Amino acid sequence: MIRGLPGVLARIDELRALIDDPTGAAQPKAAAAPAQITTTATTPSPLGVTQPGQFGALLSRAMDAQSATGAQSATGSEAAGVSWKTKYDDLVSRACERYGVDKRLVHAVIRAESNYNPRCVSHAGAMGLMQLMPENCKDYGVSDPFDPAQNIDGGVRHLKDMLDGQDTLALGLAAYNAGPGAVRRYGGIPPYRETQNYVNKITGWLAEG
Repeated sequence: MIRGLPGVLARIDELRALIDDPTGAAQPKAAAAPAQITTTATTPSPLGVTQPGQFGALLSRAMDAQSATGAQSATGSEAAGVSWKTKYDDLVSRACERYGVDKRLVHAVIRAESNYNPRCVSHAGAMGLMQLMPENCKDYGVSDPFDPAQNIDGGVRHLKDMLDGQDTLALGLAAYNAGPGAVRRYGGIPPYRETQNYVNKITGWLAEG
């Protein structure tokens, strides 16, 4: 088994040599002087296979992806604990008092939206603890959606507007998740699996006490 980054780099050099000289005449470079990892962007084939000589870039991307995955896992694990909720409780309390929104509801929304990860970014571009879209940031004067104080303040204001514009809590949550236009278009909770799960999840948490 190849152990450690130097061993991996040495193996990459051996593979490069085999590709460049299939006859095996060329000798691989010594393990003591591994090649520097290149970070030049490459365009992979549909199967994700790069051309000879691009192993370094492939390894670099793989290492970056692994590091990102590890960071996300660590963040998710920490966010699931009480410490994250406690950390932001004061900001949530102040915003809820300021705008007249139920504190338990806001905590449930943050849990559903980002699981208390202030750096969370969705595939649609929603950002931060309460997953504000760029247009929400503009509407509520949020200059940095990754700043917990700004995100919670803008998110609570946005949540209040969605609740005030609907007849029930469930419809207000659906509007927060899918947009008020979708709620109007379907005359209720939109038939989106994500939105329906979102509403059921939050109302279920609130019912648990």
